[in-house]
Amino acid sequence: MIKQNDKNKILSGSPRIKKVSLWGRASAFVGQHIQQFFDSFAELWKTPFSTLMTILVLGLALSLPSIFQVGYKNVAPLNSQLAGASEINLFLKKGISEQRVKVLINKLGLYDDIETITYISRHQALQEFKQMSGFSKALNYLDENPLPGVLVVIPKGRIKSTANNKLLVAKLQREADVDLVRVDSDLIAKIQAILSLVVDLVFALALLLLLVVLLIVSNTIRLNILNERPTIEVLKLVGATNSFIQRPFLYIGALYGLLGGVIALLLTFMMVQWLQSGVMNLVGLYHVNFQILMLNLEEIMILIGLSTFLGFIASYISVKQYLVKIEPK
Repeated sequence: MIKQNDKNKILSGSPRIKKVSLWGRASAFVGQHIQQFFDSFAELWKTPFSTLMTILVLGLALSLPSIFQVGYKNVAPLNSQLAGASEINLFLKKGISEQRVKVLINKLGLYDDIETITYISRHQALQEFKQMSGFSKALNYLDENPLPGVLVVIPKGRIKSTANNKLLVAKLQREADVDLVRVDSDLIAKIQAILSLVVDLVFALALLLLLVVLLIVSNTIRLNILNERPTIEVLKLVGATNSFIQRPFLYIGALYGLLGGVIALLLTFMMVQWLQSGVMNLVGLYHVNFQILMLNLEEIMILIGLSTFLGFIASYISVKQYLVKIEPK
């Protein structure tokens, strides 16, 4: 018979099943993911030429929406300037006295929707026309000045929309000393409509290019799955779960997107630098201060994050469509 002390010794010396702590399981889970991530990165460069071509194609497709974004950032301020540049020119009746002009200016100054009023006399208008036209000698032979006086009216900021401008123009046309009212809001509205159409076209094209990225990554991952079919069958035979098998393919897709986003960022920067000198020369002809805006940090993070997310989603679609169909024979 085994004594009680012997029983205690046997029980104390028998093997025990140790419970793994939550921290230990989390560390193992993270370590497994890190290992598979680096294995996936190494797997990409087993075929460097194919990988490089895929990344370059993705970079080209992603760089176009990025370049469009840079273009939109630089055109948007111009659109805002056009919206605020709607001057109203009041051509005064011939023979109006300077005293009547002063009375009219004081009257218009009481309008709540007018910001500034600039008076260009008949003499000033003629001198400016001589300088701009180049016919100063011929104009000196005129018996009288044919040009009328002009009041340049700048509406207030809240009135610079097309609808409010029309209301102001209608009031100014009713002034007795005003012969003609000219406003450039119609031209500005047309330019803004064209810019809006261009933005819509660019947005549609960007969506198509992002769809191209999805298709490229999805097809590349599909080929990788088919090439690894024997390995996948062996892994399933030894009891590997689908999540364990599909994880490297998801990482590969995300890496394709990440590297494609980096290439797109570099191409965008190179394109802007290449065009900068030409744009600055063109703007310099009009004596306008203009500085090309590049992508800021937030936009760069969005580009990289979006490209990585697209690569992951495309890989996930291929994995769910093809990997589950592979079963060991």
